[in-house]
Amino acid sequence: MQIALTGKLSKALGMKPPATDENINPLFTWTANWTKVWDNRRVEDMLVLVNNATRFTVAMYQVKRKDLNKIEEKIENAIRNTMLAINLNTEIVDEYLELSGEIEFTKNSSRHAAAWVSKAGMECAFHVGRKYNHIDKMYSDVVGVASNYRFVDYSNNEGFNPYKKMIKAMEDLTGMQPYKSRVYELKITLDLEVYTAERKIIVPADMSLENLHKVIQNIFNWKDYHLYDFTVYNQGTGEEELRIVPFEEDLDYDSSAVIMKDRTLSDFFPECKKMVYAYDFGDYWEHVIELVQVIEEYDGELPYLVEAKGQTPPEDVGGVGGFVEFRKIILDKDHPDHQEAKEWSRFWTPELREWESRQRVINIWW
Repeated sequence: MQIALTGKLSKALGMKPPATDENINPLFTWTANWTKVWDNRRVEDMLVLVNNATRFTVAMYQVKRKDLNKIEEKIENAIRNTMLAINLNTEIVDEYLELSGEIEFTKNSSRHAAAWVSKAGMECAFHVGRKYNHIDKMYSDVVGVASNYRFVDYSNNEGFNPYKKMIKAMEDLTGMQPYKSRVYELKITLDLEVYTAERKIIVPADMSLENLHKVIQNIFNWKDYHLYDFTVYNQGTGEEELRIVPFEEDLDYDSSAVIMKDRTLSDFFPECKKMVYAYDFGDYWEHVIELVQVIEEYDGELPYLVEAKGQTPPEDVGGVGGFVEFRKIILDKDHPDHQEAKEWSRFWTPELREWESRQRVINIWW
């Protein structure tokens, strides 16, 4: 694998790398830059790589000067973890890295590649800014995932998604199927009294609860403004067995709860058949998650929305009771509060739009 370094990164690594070998398959070549996320900080803290054949982005945050030791290992792990984060078949990822060979550093001489990695760095910085909010002690090597879902290269008036181009190139290279996962089909129900909003999804069995939270936010059109938790129920008695919370500070309010970190769906399913995801402890939206079936070998892109029925409420409407009253007002054009309710809810519609109910891949990385 050939990694072409920008001047800044070469200097940081104390290297004078040789010229790029133009004979290497560009799928095995990347351009790398070291940049900073926050304008008010003087030090670089993010390493960004862009594949020269596909524009696929890999990024690591935080990577400071002291972290540049053994950077080869960090780069390989980041490439692997970014690919696995989009649920690629582990076997095709391993094969790609095996065929790529050991990492060799070279000097970047391509203006196009320099522009690509610079643009990717800005996109990754926006993602970090939205998601991590100046957290001082954290490291993630999958912050580049979101960039791969954006369209690039509009010069031919078409453009492409880097992740799709990378997957197709790996499939052509190896002859292996890009997706092969053990999955769960789940039914998620939100009881709104006047009707139920239901979603059926297919997700990896080893999906983290943190990512399941992102999936539910996406398919129920929530904005991730409020607190949430998961509750697991005893299969036999139906009683609450375990409450799972995302943050350490949540334990101040419930010392019997456990932290969500590193917990996955397969820690609970299929032995457990039901859990509840609660969002917004004021309005308290209670989503019942039920296991429909286990599919041992699934060859499609994940996570995937199979079916959607029933519109979900707007944020901060006042819980189920508030939603029932709001819906009555919004459906009655002669109601004195109709116009005010319509302006407050903005683009909300009583029924799902066509694209909201359409089967589709669920993108949790925006």
